[in-house]
Amino acid sequence: MPEQQPSTSPLGENPNPRNTPPVQKENMLLNLGFNLFLPIFILNKGKKWFGSILEDYFANPAVGVLLIALAFPISYFIYDYYKRSKYNFLSVLGLISVLLTGGIGILEIPTRWFAIKEAGIPFLIGIAVIVSLKTPWPLIRTLLLNPEVIDVAKIQIALEAHQAVQSFERLLVRCTYLLAASFLLSSVLNYALARWIVVSPAGTDAFNAEVGKMMLWSWPVIALPSMAVTFAALMLLARGIHQMTGLKLEEIVHGASDKNPTN
Repeated sequence: MPEQQPSTSPLGENPNPRNTPPVQKENMLLNLGFNLFLPIFILNKGKKWFGSILEDYFANPAVGVLLIALAFPISYFIYDYYKRSKYNFLSVLGLISVLLTGGIGILEIPTRWFAIKEAGIPFLIGIAVIVSLKTPWPLIRTLLLNPEVIDVAKIQIALEAHQAVQSFERLLVRCTYLLAASFLLSSVLNYALARWIVVSPAGTDAFNAEVGKMMLWSWPVIALPSMAVTFAALMLLARGIHQMTGLKLEEIVHGASDKNPTN
């Protein structure tokens, strides 16, 4: 089978997903349950629920509680990949983050490394987003121009018809830097929040409870500002596409035009 060559299209490789089978949508309730709510409950109530049982298997039951809590996001990653046969750069980094948290707890590594880990993951993503501009596979295609959501084939055709391909490439660069800024903002907020909340020695019940608290607070304190910057990048991209091609947002989002037949 010949090796697939990278595309020179600003929309990335294979902008027309017509020949690829549709990917099942992710179950967001399962995602939140296994990656957020269940780990938080286990980290906070695990000693009360499982402490007497874990004492027979762990010299430090707090480590066992941490392992049970982290087993949920790991299991979800495996289940989701098996169910949808799909994973991406972000989900892999999320799994690595979970494994590092487990390693810090099990090995009782100094707590400051938890804050460094929390800051390091989004920092690496932000750098990777920028560096990917120099490759045939810019990450902005995965993060903002996902073919499962956006009709990239329609955009590509319209850009070529309006001779706006080069202008669109410049727009992608601006959106990429804005998107990278959202991850760098998340890195700073992650570090500050982790240093404030997670202060107990790793491998203790207090450490587990603080990790659970960190997970809970990370949503309003970290996720919302980062989502706001990401949304701004998406709106900048959508406005640029409209100015260059005349296509409105509802015309390039799969299924949106069907919900608005009058537009």
